[in-house]
Amino acid sequence: QVQLVESGGGLVQAGGSLRLSCATSERTFSRYSKGWFRQAPGKEREFVAAISWSGDSTYYADSVKGRFTISGDNAKNTVYLQVNSLKPEDTAVYYCAAKFPRGTYYGGYNYWGQGTQVTVSS
Repeated sequence: QVQLVESGGGLVQAGGSLRLSCATSERTFSRYSKGWFRQAPGKEREFVAAISWSGDSTYYADSVKGRFTISGDNAKNTVYLQVNSLKPEDTAVYYCAAKFPRGTYYGGYNYWGQGTQVTVSS
């Protein structure tokens, strides 16, 4: 069982930035594909970004392209989401997720963190 722990959320003004982190003690984490998702109040959870197990490929939802960057540090068993130019509509609980590298980049994740709240004020 892969346990994921997110951190780095908070309250920020529109236009601000945060760096979200997702850490695990799973020593084989480098072999997993990783993703970030978010869920706003009253809405379904949506895909935000993903990174391949090798780190060579990244994928983004259209709504965050050019503002968010996903990256990984396999030595630290951590995946990051740098979120810049934040907008009030980015307010949500952000979840990291991991899976064995198969299927689509936006689905099929087996392991989920508990989430970290990001609130963007206007």
